[in-house]
Amino acid sequence: MANLTCGLVTGASSGIGECFARKLAARRTNLVLVARSGARLAEIARELEAAYRVQAHAVPCDLSQEGAAARLVESLDQRGVQVDLLVNNAGFGARGEFWKLPLSRQVEMIRLNVAALTELTHWLAGRMAERRRGAIINVSSTAGFQPVPYTAVYAATKAFVTSFSLALEAELRPYRVRVVTLCPGGTKTNFLVAGHYGMQRTPGGLQDPNEVVEAALARLDQGGGLEVPRLLNKLTVFIQRFVPRRTVIRFAGGIFRPEGNAIETP
Repeated sequence: MANLTCGLVTGASSGIGECFARKLAARRTNLVLVARSGARLAEIARELEAAYRVQAHAVPCDLSQEGAAARLVESLDQRGVQVDLLVNNAGFGARGEFWKLPLSRQVEMIRLNVAALTELTHWLAGRMAERRRGAIINVSSTAGFQPVPYTAVYAATKAFVTSFSLALEAELRPYRVRVVTLCPGGTKTNFLVAGHYGMQRTPGGLQDPNEVVEAALARLDQGGGLEVPRLLNKLTVFIQRFVPRRTVIRFAGGIFRPEGNAIETP
């Protein structure tokens, strides 16, 4: 991998992350794929190399562990890898009453959804700014636009990602580094298995992850910015500005209220 320029995709073994890997490979982007599931990552990497004649390297790594992001960047430096595109996609959520969900798992969620994303961005954004080129795509969620009962910590982590990413875009724009803040609604992935988040009651249903990724890459091609895929999601985000906050929270809680036991989504 010496002196290789590539895109780094976290959470690349399934769902939106895997779609990013496939779409970027189709654009002839060399890739470093990161996730916990090494076997699946290796399989995807082999498929992409064969189909698109790019270099795709599987790097098993649990970014929810303290110090994992720094170790990942150090290992890439040792191999001479230069990251020109960072896709911060790794994350998970948990559904249920906050005090009934395991505290350790929710702290792990904060480490992955917030700390690891922040650390990777900090390590790599400065280098992009020095080179006066590069791009970052931070995968947030429409859940980050309002508090969401029964998935309180997850929604709060995504509120952080959205705010952080939009601010970062303004800071990096003078350095010609593009930043996309991607806020999809419910998407057909392992993260939102049918019934887990009550999304079967959402008008319009779940989005295809390819649709989400295509919207993100189109926004990247336009120079970056906020991307909320699908018109219905855009309208929902816009309209809630004019609705009392208590009403928005009550509506969100009605969608996410668990039926029975608390459910965690990997």
